[in-house]
Amino acid sequence: MKPIGRRSFVGAALSGLSVGSAALSKLANGQSPNNKVILALIGAGGRGSQLATNFARVENIEFKYICDVNEQRGESLFADLEKQYGRRPKRIVDMREVFDDHEVNAVVIATPEHWHALATIWACQAGKDVYVEKPVSLYLWESRKMVEAAAKYDRVVQCGTQNRSAPYARSARDYATSGKLGRIEHVKVYNLLPDDGAWAPQPDSTTPLGVDWDRFLGPAREVPFNAGRLRGWANFWDYGGGALSGDAIHQLDLARIVLSDPKSPRAVYCKGGRFAHDDNREIPDVQAITFDFGDFVMTCESGTFTPYMKKFPNDVRYGSTWPFWPQSSTRIEIYGTKRMMYLGQHGAGWQVLEGDGKIVAQDKGYFPDKWHQPNFIDCVRSRKRPNGDIEQGHLSTTLVHMGNIAYRAGNKWLNFDRDAETFAEADANKYLKPTYRKGYQIPDKV
Repeated sequence: MKPIGRRSFVGAALSGLSVGSAALSKLANGQSPNNKVILALIGAGGRGSQLATNFARVENIEFKYICDVNEQRGESLFADLEKQYGRRPKRIVDMREVFDDHEVNAVVIATPEHWHALATIWACQAGKDVYVEKPVSLYLWESRKMVEAAAKYDRVVQCGTQNRSAPYARSARDYATSGKLGRIEHVKVYNLLPDDGAWAPQPDSTTPLGVDWDRFLGPAREVPFNAGRLRGWANFWDYGGGALSGDAIHQLDLARIVLSDPKSPRAVYCKGGRFAHDDNREIPDVQAITFDFGDFVMTCESGTFTPYMKKFPNDVRYGSTWPFWPQSSTRIEIYGTKRMMYLGQHGAGWQVLEGDGKIVAQDKGYFPDKWHQPNFIDCVRSRKRPNGDIEQGHLSTTLVHMGNIAYRAGNKWLNFDRDAETFAEADANKYLKPTYRKGYQIPDKV
């Protein structure tokens, strides 16, 4: 594949913007579910297929395209959508075909993390609204550019931080801001996942038929095909941020909601490494992170070595059962000067305890996908700001980036300028922005 130049692509995108904008203006003015929203899915793995299934339940939407670099992925999704719509979505490999189609109103991006920012910016430039999975970017500088692109092209950009649409997240925030917890001084975020076992690197090989390796790499550095990279991309800094970005982002974002979305911390410290399995993997199996917010401290303990810790089961996420908090992998503990709150993502809910262990307030949740994806479609039609707007997605993802940068810079304390979004320590700033491959650059001015 020949990488397309930024000038030619942006010119093509902007030349078609008037048609796309006209279609979206009709949606905005009508504000009616009778206005069909045409979608394209970019990334047909497990989460992408689940998202497409969720979106397909929303009234009067249709997927016109399913895009993936691996032709073997998403076959059951194609069959399900064909059964529902009476026609099969078109399978494509190059997402830019979607951006050139004026019928498409919005895209759902569920690629590996290194593609999130560029795909979102390209979509905004082409006049498409965007639902992008978490974390919204692989680098801190990138997600700020996503915010700028959404504003410049007047796009709805919803992040896959679905706790933003959870009613119990809002009730937890209301309780925390009521003063009933007292002054909040410490917040503990947990992301202690079951042991993922030892890892063995795989040798480079010939690219198999049906896989477009060049498009998989996209903005990442060029390397030979490697099956371990394709299937286990989250183990490499080139494509992902480990357990911190893949899971802890949900708890960090939920904590920010309940704390009324504070600005970024002014400093961060991380200590971590590969201790359970010293297998030369790039991603740590444990990180202990401290964020200095000025008037309170937040910690995040993230890792993949605890077989006795469990994510919230379905009867907690979808039912009325309360979790056993001490062994919940993904809980949050909020400590005030009067009371403490246990809080869980993805439907677990929250409970407030006094000194004798008495529960004095609580609100049980439900897995919030049922509200989050419909909220995006509502906003595509109404042009309102979505619950998981890109600005807050950027600020929550910034916590992930700060933790990982403090680890990668040598397990050190870093001071952060929350306005400039840079570190005082020059050696840490090299992790804010990558070196892109030619044809896949994000420009300074989006």
